[in-house]
Amino acid sequence: MTGMTGRITAVLGPTNTGKTHYAIERMLSYRTGVIGLPLRLLAREVYDRIVAARGPSVVALVTGEERIVPPRAQYWVCTVEAMPTGMGSDFLAIDEIQLCADPERGHVFTDRLLNARGTHETLFMGSDSMRSVIATLVPKAQFMHRDRFSRLTYGGSKKISRMPARAAIVGFSVDDVYAIAELLRRQKGGAAVVMGALSPRTRNAQVEMYQNGDVDYLVATDAIGMGLNLDVTHVAFSSTVKFDGRRMRPLMPNELAQIAGRAGRYQTDGTFGVTGEAEPFDAEVIEAIEEHRFTPQKKLNWRNGRLEFGTVDRLIASLEIAPNDPSLVKAREADDLKSLKTLADLRTVRPRLRGTKDVRLLWDVCRIPDFRGISHGEHTSLLERIYEFLHEYGRVPDDWLAEQIKRIDRIEGNIDTLSKRLAYIRTWTYVAQRENWVDDESHWRGATRAVEDRLSDALHGALTQRFVDRRTSVLLRRLKQKEGLVAEVNDKGEVTVEGEFVGRLEGFRFQQDKAATPDEAKTLAQAAMAALAPEFSLRADRFYNAPDTEMDFTEQGGLMWGEHAVGKLVAGDDALKPRAVAFVDDGVAQDVAEKVQRRLQHFIDRKIATLFEPLLNMSRDETLTGLARGFAFRLVENLGVIPREAVAQEVKELDQDARGALRKHGVRFGQYTIFMPLLLKPAPTRLRLLLWALNAKFDVFPDSPPPGLVTIPAVADAPDGYYPMSGYRLSGSRAIRIDMLERLADLLRSQDSRGGFEANPDMLSITGMTLEQFADLMGGMGYKAEKGERVKVKAVDQVIEAEAAPAETTEDAPADLSGVAAEIPDEGEAPSAEIAEPAPAEDEAAQFADTETPEGVAADAGLPETEMEVFYTFTWGGNRGGNRNAGRGPRREGGERPQGKKGGKPQGKKGGKPRRDGGKGDNQPKTFSARPPRKEKPIDPDNPFAAALMGLKDKK
Repeated sequence: MTGMTGRITAVLGPTNTGKTHYAIERMLSYRTGVIGLPLRLLAREVYDRIVAARGPSVVALVTGEERIVPPRAQYWVCTVEAMPTGMGSDFLAIDEIQLCADPERGHVFTDRLLNARGTHETLFMGSDSMRSVIATLVPKAQFMHRDRFSRLTYGGSKKISRMPARAAIVGFSVDDVYAIAELLRRQKGGAAVVMGALSPRTRNAQVEMYQNGDVDYLVATDAIGMGLNLDVTHVAFSSTVKFDGRRMRPLMPNELAQIAGRAGRYQTDGTFGVTGEAEPFDAEVIEAIEEHRFTPQKKLNWRNGRLEFGTVDRLIASLEIAPNDPSLVKAREADDLKSLKTLADLRTVRPRLRGTKDVRLLWDVCRIPDFRGISHGEHTSLLERIYEFLHEYGRVPDDWLAEQIKRIDRIEGNIDTLSKRLAYIRTWTYVAQRENWVDDESHWRGATRAVEDRLSDALHGALTQRFVDRRTSVLLRRLKQKEGLVAEVNDKGEVTVEGEFVGRLEGFRFQQDKAATPDEAKTLAQAAMAALAPEFSLRADRFYNAPDTEMDFTEQGGLMWGEHAVGKLVAGDDALKPRAVAFVDDGVAQDVAEKVQRRLQHFIDRKIATLFEPLLNMSRDETLTGLARGFAFRLVENLGVIPREAVAQEVKELDQDARGALRKHGVRFGQYTIFMPLLLKPAPTRLRLLLWALNAKFDVFPDSPPPGLVTIPAVADAPDGYYPMSGYRLSGSRAIRIDMLERLADLLRSQDSRGGFEANPDMLSITGMTLEQFADLMGGMGYKAEKGERVKVKAVDQVIEAEAAPAETTEDAPADLSGVAAEIPDEGEAPSAEIAEPAPAEDEAAQFADTETPEGVAADAGLPETEMEVFYTFTWGGNRGGNRNAGRGPRREGGERPQGKKGGKPQGKKGGKPRRDGGKGDNQPKTFSARPPRKEKPIDPDNPFAAALMGLKDKK
């Protein structure tokens, strides 16, 4: 033991007693001084404080990875392992002296306790539990007790979600720290992370984020127990057991107190406790921590400091000497000794150990810490390579060192990747700090420090990105400070509060950012709604004064303002009086919600009044009385469209005056439907379907048909009433618009439905169908369609006309199609005068058949190839085989079938054309050509039905 003169004082007491601050003051009172600290992080903190007091030119920082030594250095701030020996400084201090009992590092602290002295004053700062052992080992030591500035009390168990602000939560593994920080990010806006493995730059950035209030929570390992000064009011343990390098063991009360003591700084009281995942403390432990009374430390770890370097075996033997003092216990084998034993047995190393210098060099190499935390084998392989370089060349080659650093100098990757690279660069930082291990020490120290700084910044950014939600933390801080939050909404509806994106404003509902987790959603909503109150009021005013053209309704009953849904329709007391319900968030002021609802109700009321004006005028007409008024009520009740079969008896009971009064309001009495033509336009139809579906209380409303189509395909599983409300009538596999159906019915009344007829161009033009589709439609209306084939008339006509045509006639002469469309009688009634039939012509096929063929010439020689055509003959079938929704065939105004023979069967007109086959028998069914009258109108080439009309024309 050293017998140097000078005062030795042990300053003992709990945390928050100002021991470190006292040591700094004492050191600065001397010309020179050295202070040893347990952590690189704490050494950097003390270094910064002394630099602020004395300037950088007289302060040195020496740690395993940093070496800042100005030429006129007077005050040395070091980690305990890196403290220079034999300097003879005026003052010397060792902090956290109770670490003499630490299984891993205790022997280093014990060596400093026994051998490190200042020429004028020596201070040992630590726990009161060291009093008796220090008194035994250092008899000259004086003792100074310092009381805690604030009280420390037990706060019990608290869930992390209910953890108070300015709290530190302690975990004993990286996984625990990350999991806790992630939970705090979701629930509290984030947390700073402090671990012993962090570089000082990363740690300082994280602590600054906590200290300035960006986050209210700190998650740390037990590194915070080593003198880090933080503004912490509560310390919570997530576990009370830790892995000490060999096994999991419970924390001792003095270890718990060292960490818990970080709560409460200076004269601010603090509390400690556990999270919901840890077992609550026993009463004895609580009392020990609160009263700062712990079992005295009786045994300190020790390793011989007087090493022999004659041979490697003698070095190993000197390191394994047992202590001869009962207060000391031999330290367990440390990493450096383990590495020494491994390397000494290697065939690549053993031959190089020829003398003391070689053995001392090997020991220096073995003391490189395993910052990387990889396997012992990999670590010793690296040490072997470094020793070979130093022994062979006296230096670590620049190109090899540059390659190792280049591999690490990358800032991409996640937290774990960056942490590993930081650990790797610490190895090369340590190598660069050693004297005479590299050629240009200044260059390599700067290079490794620059890489460490870049990785530290990247790690801080990665930690912040993962564990801090700046948006939530900013909003929480502003809410806590009770300041007015500033919200902005851009033209895209994006909402920012205090510059942080929080979601979108869609109409009068705030849609939170989808990236927000359920835990933070409540906080976001609270902040956003508080900030958006003025915006909601302004937006409600704009909406109330907006024109109806900016609003619309959807087929599912939604009410839109531009592209945003602002309400919906629900059924009211009357089909024409639905109620509007506004989509407004619960947190919006009541007057805003009422204003939005009133504007929506005004919109839909005016829309109904405009589109159903004829219907509403009829309902308000007081001149309608008796049966006419009752029928008008039925029309209003059915929104202006009623299938005729549903009111057949009521129609019969209406006299001509009643019908006339209803016709004045636009009511049309069709053969199939009673309707108001103005209400068949697309806009009223779309609204009528919506009102009908609302009143029927459908879960899903049927869509309205596309506008402008005469027929539409049948809708699968269409609800009863869908087709009349949409303005169509189902017939076969398609539905036809009811006004076009009435026009078709008018044309069909002029046909011989008993003898049979073919479709004329007007019929196909009205429906826009092919002949096959038309046949299916007629089948749905109750007609029977018989399909047949015949020689196309055009093939014969061409031969005859070619022989008989004058020479000056050209093929380009336009066909006269005037008279194709016959005048359609109104209101489904029979025409007032008979439509003239064209004069019967001789059977052209028969004429052609009578033509003599020259002898020796084939009958079909010189004739064009025979072309066949398909035709349909339609006869009234009494709805046999027809669709049940198609009605019972064409009727007149009073509901009777078209005029025919006795018995009500339809009959053809007198003077009908003779059959093509010349048949005259009464029992043979008659067929008629669909050729239009000879005077024809020109066919528009752009007409979509031109091809169909030309095909019918070719039957001539």
